[in-house]
Amino acid sequence: MKFLIITKKQITVFICVLLAAVVFTVGSVSVFANTDKKLPIYCVECEKKQIAISFDAAWGNDDTETLIEILKEYDVPATFFVVGAWVDKYPESVKQLHDAGHQIQNHSNTHPYMSTLSTTQMTNELDACNKKIEDVTGVCPTLFRPPYGDYSNSVIETVEAGKMYTIQWSIDSLDWKENATPESICERVISKAHPGGIVLFHNDADHTPAALPNILKCLKDEGYEFVFIEDLIYKENYEIKHDGTQCKKDGE
Repeated sequence: MKFLIITKKQITVFICVLLAAVVFTVGSVSVFANTDKKLPIYCVECEKKQIAISFDAAWGNDDTETLIEILKEYDVPATFFVVGAWVDKYPESVKQLHDAGHQIQNHSNTHPYMSTLSTTQMTNELDACNKKIEDVTGVCPTLFRPPYGDYSNSVIETVEAGKMYTIQWSIDSLDWKENATPESICERVISKAHPGGIVLFHNDADHTPAALPNILKCLKDEGYEFVFIEDLIYKENYEIKHDGTQCKKDGE
C-alpha cells in the first residue's frame, strides 16, 4: 500500500495557488473579485458630534402629526423618506412635514424590491416619486432610500444617474417589530448612537411616538447636534468604506 505524503512546502504552494484563483488582474492592478461592489451611504465619518434622524413613510399615517409636534418641541430637523403612493394618499401630511421644516426625500413610488427591476423600471420609480414630492413641496428630492434596504450596483448607478445619493442607516430602532416597546427602542438607539450616524424610524410604528422624546432628550444631553442627512453627507470628493461609512478622500 502506498501513502501520499504532503510536505509543509507543498501545502503552502497549494494555498498560494488557491488565493491566486480568487484574485484576478485588471490591466496592471490586482483586485479581489468583489471590490467593484457599490455601496450606499450608511453613515458619515465626521469631526463634529452630529447625528441624523430619519423616518420611512410607506403605509399608515396615524402618528405623523404627533411626530411633527415632538420634533418641534425638541427643535430637531428630520428627514422623511416617503413612497409616492403615500404622497398620493396623504398629500396634506407631506405639506405639513415640509411646512414644519423637515426634508422630504424619495423612498420609491410603489415600494418594490428595486434590485429586481430593470433600469427603466427603476428610473420610473425614482422619477414618479420625485415628481409627486415636488408637486406638493416645490422641492425635488436629492436622496433615495431603497425599500427593504434592498440594493445592487445597478440600483446605485441608476440613482447616481439621476444625480441623487443612495442612503441606508447605521442605527436601526427596530420600532417596527411586534415585540418592540418604547423602552427597547430608546435603549437600542441611544446605545448605538455615534457621530455621523443615521437613525431609522418609521412614521407609523406603534411605539415610536412614546420613545422619541426620551431619545431626543438623551442624545441632546450627550452633546449631539441634529442635522438633515443631506447636510451630513459629502457631495463630492468622497469614498465609501467597506462598512458603508462615507468619508473624505485622502488628501482632500
